[in-house]
Amino acid sequence: MKTLIALMLIAQLAGCATATPDYDRRFGAAVRSGLLAQTANPEAGRNPDQAAGLDGKAARETMLLYQNSFKSPPPAVNVINIGGNLGGGGN
Repeated sequence: MKTLIALMLIAQLAGCATATPDYDRRFGAAVRSGLLAQTANPEAGRNPDQAAGLDGKAARETMLLYQNSFKSPPPAVNVINIGGNLGGGGN
């Protein structure tokens, strides 16, 4: 009887064991490698001269123009004729 109980206990504990140790260890590796592939210079944060060639006033104006571009949408372009003959003359 003790042997049967011991076997049942071992069988129940086997259900708690992880079956995917390799998957768990590599979880997120595809995302990390994708981010690394999209980074032009991974060491850019360590560069002390980060804004080379751009003075403060030019950088400020660039940022203001960029931020103001979202305040109003660009004007709609009225396209009258797509793929057809507008004047009727032709062929």
